Amino acid sequence: MLLASAAVFAQADYAREKRWADEVVPGLVVGDALYLAQKSGHKFLAIHTPAAQARAAVIVVHGLGVHPDWALVGVLRSQLAEHGYATLSVQMPVLAASAKGTDYAPLFPDAAERLGAAAAFLREKGHRRIAIVSHSMGARMTNFYLTRNPGIDAWVAIGLLGPYVEPAKLSIPVLDLYGERDFPEVLKLADARAAALSAVKGAAQIQVAGADHFFAGHESELVKQVRQFLDLRLK
Repeated sequence: MLLASAAVFAQADYAREKRWADEVVPGLVVGDALYLAQKSGHKFLAIHTPAAQARAAVIVVHGLGVHPDWALVGVLRSQLAEHGYATLSVQMPVLAASAKGTDYAPLFPDAAERLGAAAAFLREKGHRRIAIVSHSMGARMTNFYLTRNPGIDAWVAIGLLGPYVEPAKLSIPVLDLYGERDFPEVLKLADARAAALSAVKGAAQIQVAGADHFFAGHESELVKQVRQFLDLRLK
């Protein structure tokens, strides 16, 4: 049954991406919308927010089935720019709204290509140091990317749904960040994630008191923890 379900949702839903873009772009107040191209010719939305004399750049990655200005992702991309980090929030591949998290694994190579395109864009802008800050399913996609591609300097994984995959291949500082009232799966695997990162130089784990999976009402603390980690790791 699981294999059959995955087969139904084997390709990204480009029409849904376009609907998100049509909704998001006209309402942008902070940042500039642009489109990055994949090898297939498909162009996906990214929101670039420069920072004056940026100390580094951050790729911001949303979670399951949403968009690059959604909720905490919008907060991170805009407020990190206020603290001196140029941000590029990217549209990850999405499936139909009825798809489950287990259906997304076939899209990880697509997601990795998009993250590579985002990193290339930021390097062309002159940024020498690049971090990734990703939430939930976006963190799983980032894990897939980082175990196959060098060149990123730090990673903040927020509410990672699942264990770290191939942690021995993570050679950069990683912050495992989650909420005290996070999803049960996130909480259950917290110790296992900490153990997996124990050999990763510069890694850390932080639980934010009172926060849920989406850091609703705790966005300021979320930004603070991400910023402090990046400030220390991207000196």
